[in-house]
Amino acid sequence: MEFSHIVSSPLARSTGACNHRLGNGSTTIFQSSAILFPSFVRPRLAGKRDRFGRKRHLGTYATLDAASFMVASSRDLGVAALVTAGGYSLVRAFDRLTMRDLIEKSLSRKIVHVLSGLLYTASWPLFSSSSQARYFAAVVPLLNCIRLLIYGLSIVTDEDVINSITREGKSEELLRGPLYYVIVLMVSSLIFWRESPVGIISLAMMSGGDGIADIIGRRYGSLKLPHNRRKSWMGSISMFIFGIIFSVMMLYYFSAFGYFHLGWSTVEKVVLISFAATVVESLPLSEVIDDNITVPVTSMVAACLLFGF
Repeated sequence: MEFSHIVSSPLARSTGACNHRLGNGSTTIFQSSAILFPSFVRPRLAGKRDRFGRKRHLGTYATLDAASFMVASSRDLGVAALVTAGGYSLVRAFDRLTMRDLIEKSLSRKIVHVLSGLLYTASWPLFSSSSQARYFAAVVPLLNCIRLLIYGLSIVTDEDVINSITREGKSEELLRGPLYYVIVLMVSSLIFWRESPVGIISLAMMSGGDGIADIIGRRYGSLKLPHNRRKSWMGSISMFIFGIIFSVMMLYYFSAFGYFHLGWSTVEKVVLISFAATVVESLPLSEVIDDNITVPVTSMVAACLLFGF
């Protein structure tokens, strides 16, 4: 770069002209300096060579970026396929247990409710660090969303799937709670992803906290809440406790991968979020709005206020 500035100066041009007017000895000196400093003689050629070098480096970087994009996309596609197959296998496994009368239908459905969300969230670190990884992860609940729409609208009928997911065995039930569930999974992965504790806590509260509340509440919930006779004290207490447990476990799981740093104040914030979600879940809103909407939305709002968006 310094050489090109020297050549382009008027002093260098005048010096070159004087050398041409000198005798043979001066011409020899000029030729020898040309060998040592070729840019003195051919500045345009040197500039073209520099530009060609820059283009070659840019082309190399573009090739590397394209190769890394293909590698990351292949990895994310493989993980998405693996998670999809795992989720399908989980549902089928509990279907078989229900058909063999090894587990109650309602219990099987709620266990799948708990495990599906937690295992899906736990799979996020398996995806690559590329910016498009969240979109590959969102494909998993998107496929389930399409599947529920197909069965819920009776485009295709599968009695085993309908009976294993719904409470009353009606296909239209798939268009409510189960559909809201997978939509929340998809939205959380697209908006919050693994760098934010907001989505992780929301999914832990919806799948873990609310799921365990239903399991324990149905068995030991004889003492009902005064403001909602369909909910019990045991169910609400279970949701509050297990919501905290699952949320903290998932947060420290992600912090182990270095996505964010957590301190003791994190537990205090999770307690407040779980309390808010438990209070909203206990209200007589389920007849109008499904718990798979109220619980994660409440958790998201509270988590955004405490952790930031």
